[in-house]
Amino acid sequence: MKKRIFALSTWVLLAAAVFASAPVHAQTADYPNKVIKIIVPFTAGSATDIMARIVGERLTASMGQPVVVENRPGAGGTLGAAQVAKSEPDGYTLLVVSTGHVVNPALYGNLPYDTVADFAGVTPLAALPNMLVVAANSPFKTMAELIAATKAKPGQLNYASAGVGSATHVNAEKFRATTGMQVTHIPFKGTPETIVEVSAGRVDFMFTPVLSSIPSIRENRMRALAVSTAKRSSALPDVPTVAEAGLPGFVFDFWIGLLAPAKTPRPVVNKLNAEVRKVLAQPEVLERLSKLGAEPMPMTPERFDSYIKEEFNTLGTIMKAAPK
Repeated sequence: MKKRIFALSTWVLLAAAVFASAPVHAQTADYPNKVIKIIVPFTAGSATDIMARIVGERLTASMGQPVVVENRPGAGGTLGAAQVAKSEPDGYTLLVVSTGHVVNPALYGNLPYDTVADFAGVTPLAALPNMLVVAANSPFKTMAELIAATKAKPGQLNYASAGVGSATHVNAEKFRATTGMQVTHIPFKGTPETIVEVSAGRVDFMFTPVLSSIPSIRENRMRALAVSTAKRSSALPDVPTVAEAGLPGFVFDFWIGLLAPAKTPRPVVNKLNAEVRKVLAQPEVLERLSKLGAEPMPMTPERFDSYIKEEFNTLGTIMKAAPK
């Protein structure tokens, strides 16, 4: 009798598990079957926004459903991130973020989400060199001249960023900490505004993605002094790296990546990873990214999760020490 009861109980538990998982399998088998929304927590025209739209346009064709990009700027990207963290984890609301995503806990108290635990990494979209730029008519012709001026006039020069906690802010803070310069941070709502202000000479300098700054540099409205990555940008090969320009060992990698809510079914995350990586490998997309100075950095979801944790620890330390 006891054996029969045990067998019956085991069967009931197995059946319950099968039926409980049935809705998930049903949801993932036909994914996607409706509009996919990608939230960009920065303004239209920012590097993050441009990458989201390049990928979204191609995913619409490859996945057979519309992929819509929505901009939700504010508070260094935390407003849009909070929206996605609280959304249904079904693969239909996604988030495109940049490096700044991992440092927000060091800058904002009591975030309504956990930067690591509340998101599942899908894949990076691209690595983008950041350029140290000044106005075309700026007196600073080299990075060394800019640094010397900040030392001669401590606290009198300023730099722009696309917002507190943005990748442009993090890059500039690492540069400030490395050089020991005393400068004033002026945050804006997004990259387009910073380019206008620096081009006009109302702000002394900034670090900005090549993708966003190339038009102004080529139209001689801004001057590029250095690039923050370990190697020169293929889009502007004559511009030296920060290390070559006088700060040996200095490197800052600006990445843009796609995230989903943490409990999104793994088959959905894996499918998104595969589809996005196929899009990024298309020759016409590779050519477009190359012209914009962007390079693919493909990873599995698991590797991207680990990379985010690494960046969270390393860059978080830098921003905790930044002037408030």
